[in-house]
Amino acid sequence: MSQHIPRLLIVDDELHVRESLSHWFAEDGYDVESASSGQEALNMLGRQSYDVIVSDIKMPGMDGLELLGRVRRKDADIAVVLVTAYASVDTAVHALKEGAYDYLVKPFDPEALSRIVAQACEKVALTKENVTLKNQLTKSGPTIVTGQSPEMGKVMELAEMVAPTDTSVMIFGESGTGKELIARQIHNRSQRNFGTMVAVNCGALSDSLLESELFGHEKGAFTGATSRRKGKIELADGGTLFLDEVGEVSPKVQVELLRALEDRKITRLGGNQEISVDFRLICATNRNLQKAVDSGDFRDDLFFRINVFSLTIPPLRDRPEDILPIAEHFLDRYAGAMGRQAKGFSKEVRELLVRYSWPGNVRELANAIERALVVCRGVEIQEEHLPIVDKDKTGGDDDQSLRAIEEKHIRRLLKLHAFNVTHTAKTLEIDRVTLYNKMRKFGIERK
Repeated sequence: MSQHIPRLLIVDDELHVRESLSHWFAEDGYDVESASSGQEALNMLGRQSYDVIVSDIKMPGMDGLELLGRVRRKDADIAVVLVTAYASVDTAVHALKEGAYDYLVKPFDPEALSRIVAQACEKVALTKENVTLKNQLTKSGPTIVTGQSPEMGKVMELAEMVAPTDTSVMIFGESGTGKELIARQIHNRSQRNFGTMVAVNCGALSDSLLESELFGHEKGAFTGATSRRKGKIELADGGTLFLDEVGEVSPKVQVELLRALEDRKITRLGGNQEISVDFRLICATNRNLQKAVDSGDFRDDLFFRINVFSLTIPPLRDRPEDILPIAEHFLDRYAGAMGRQAKGFSKEVRELLVRYSWPGNVRELANAIERALVVCRGVEIQEEHLPIVDKDKTGGDDDQSLRAIEEKHIRRLLKLHAFNVTHTAKTLEIDRVTLYNKMRKFGIERK
């Protein structure tokens, strides 16, 4: 990813001033735009972000001081430098009290203005970096636990390989295998790690809500849109956009997403101004997208665009050597957080953990350990503490296909929660839409 180029906005009602300053700063390597009035500057600020604004004070209509106040209310991180030919102590004091970065009197030395703008850009960059670092330090995302299997070792090796690039990544895997954790690992090891990773669960939102979530909307774009709202793509500018369950995206949103990826520009719902965006895309799905492409449910051009580099996370049942190390990790993590004394598993529990096929993968294993700690009062987890089905005690492998185990597990949890879909989905750590789809697949009727 290229280094950030400072964005500068020149605001002056005199054309020759705008042109000369724009040329001067463009030669210094800035990304420069200009506006002929305070109102035009505010309109541009609604479409694009800037690091520094250099504005004349005396202008028809909205003057520089009013512009300063409105810019500060809109985005306090933007540095505003004011210039004027009508100097007074009161004006200078007022400008600085209102939050101006600095104040210059015409005629001024261009070199002096250059130094002030450079210092302002450095201050803005440091402020943004401090905020990002603080946010990262306060994040308490779950740890990636891979276990000991060569399959997961290969996945992590590939993730480390692709992380420093800006290549789009597609992560395949069943629900609960930890696709978002791998995506976050890639982001954290990338050149965009000082930016934000913005995650969107495409399967949890309706078509219209997803469109608004991704692209944002202007005030009045639809009923309930009482103010402008930036979309997730815009918020991921400079960072990473993670689209979970991307296979659930409707054809209409697929077209808009493809256009955003190709043009690196978006338009908010209800708006007509294009907004430039710079983000890395990581997608995940538990579907076979190639089949969806073959059936016409997913656009082949979008599939090729997002599937540049792919990773497949194997289900937990295919790597039994990882089960106990991961279970021990969650035991240690949850026991400390819950103040429990449990330090290990009984022999029977260890055998049961390895025997069970874990249809919900790592997510189900984590839930099982957490639930066991809730009911365990000793120093060792016993068999009766685990909310799982032992297939050796329920008819053997022939009666325990993956589908049958998953169906039985979902029916049991639905019954436990009196068929409350919201609570059941939360226990399974899946969204309600996914649970409804599974209920339809297994012919489970809501009571």
